Amino acid sequence: MATKEFKNEKIEHYKKQFENAKVAVVTDYRGLSVEEITELRRALQAQNSDLTVTKNTLCKVAVKDTKFEAISELMQGPTAIAFGCSDEVSAAKILAKFIKDNKKGEILGAVLDGKLLCADDAKKLASMPSKEELYAKILGSINSPASGIVYSINGVMSALVRAVAAVRDKKSA
Repeated sequence: MATKEFKNEKIEHYKKQFENAKVAVVTDYRGLSVEEITELRRALQAQNSDLTVTKNTLCKVAVKDTKFEAISELMQGPTAIAFGCSDEVSAAKILAKFIKDNKKGEILGAVLDGKLLCADDAKKLASMPSKEELYAKILGSINSPASGIVYSINGVMSALVRAVAAVRDKKSA
C-alpha cells in the first residue's frame, strides 16, 4: 500500500504536469505493452509532450480548482494522460497516429482551455494542422496575390521582349 508521502509526491508531480500543459488528452491504454507505452512516450517527448499513466484518485485531487478540473469526468478505468506542452495539437496528433498504427488503446477525451472535449472532439483536435502548417498556409495566402502580379508582369515583359526581338530579326533579314 502506498504511503501518504508517496501519494503527496504523486499529486505534486501531476500538478506540475498540469501547470505546464496546454492540453491534456486522456487515453485508455489497455492492450498496450510496456514497450509500446515507452515508444509512445518517446514520440511524445520528441514534441515537448509527455505521457503519464495515472492513478485516478490522486489525479482527481491534483486537478481540483485548476483549469483541468473537468478531466475528472474522464478518469475511469485504466487511464493515461498525454500532456501537450508546446502546442495544443501535437500531443493529440501523436496519440491518434499511434492508436491508428497499433490498433490498440483509444482516446477518451481531452481538456483544452478549461473545456472538456468528448472523444470525437479530441480526435478532431488531432486532425487539425500544426502551428507550422497553419503559418505556411497563411504565408502562402498572403504571398499568392503578389506572386500572381509578378507572374503577370513577367508575362507581359516576356511578350514585349519577344515582339521586339521578332521586329529586330525581321528588319535585319
